[in-house]
Amino acid sequence: MLEQIVWQAPFFLLVAVRCFALIMTMPLFSMRTISRVAKIALTGYMAYLIFPHIDAKIYLPYIAENAAFSLGYILILVGEAMIGVITGFFVSIIFSAFSTAGQFFAFQMGFSASEVYDALSQVENPLMGQFFNLIAMLIFLQGHWAQLLFGKGLAASFETMNAMNIVMAAGRQEIITFLLSSLTRLFACAFIIALPIMGILLLVSITTGILGKAAPQMNLLSEGFPVLILLSFFIIMSLMGSLCDYFISSFASGFSILDSLFAFFRSSGGQ
Repeated sequence: MLEQIVWQAPFFLLVAVRCFALIMTMPLFSMRTISRVAKIALTGYMAYLIFPHIDAKIYLPYIAENAAFSLGYILILVGEAMIGVITGFFVSIIFSAFSTAGQFFAFQMGFSASEVYDALSQVENPLMGQFFNLIAMLIFLQGHWAQLLFGKGLAASFETMNAMNIVMAAGRQEIITFLLSSLTRLFACAFIIALPIMGILLLVSITTGILGKAAPQMNLLSEGFPVLILLSFFIIMSLMGSLCDYFISSFASGFSILDSLFAFFRSSGGQ
């Protein structure tokens, strides 16, 4: 196996570049707290496992004996990196839906000012957004979605997508539609997750306003926030089972959309 890797080093580098781009853009694995050496080691391990199952005939004109590291080969490397970035970006969009849902109702429950650095999304994120993000990551790891992505998903991407067919007119149109629909899905999923909590908190805010008009002597400003916070946590605790089920269905539907993208390139002659 090692002799085959050394003999086909340019092709192995193409596989490793796509794996490395996926790791660098995917949640959890793209965290700065994870050593870059560990990321490179994981890239080499993934490329080592996937390399024997990939057909190199589509890249033969670019990895021939006298064509290695030519301009065409470098452009192919860039294309492979872009495919890995697109795949990792799509997984990041799925997690961003959970984080955005927490941002939707964090202001209503009084937690909008308590923003901390989220190591998963690498941005300032309200506490509830980070809380949902961590739960989603636990479900992602516990449900073996990571193994499915790194194993079956990555191998399927090599069988269907390559740097040549995505620059074709049909391929570019499909990629653009895929990314735009993913962004639309982000806000739709975030709104569905946050809607029950936002609706109940809205009713509580209206009730508090009515009480404030009926009894102005009541200091509802100092008493309203603790009530909203306690009620919000009670609602989240009550809905946690349904939220976890929705997180699982979001991962399932997201991977189904990713598989449909691979199916499109397979039907259009990905190899």
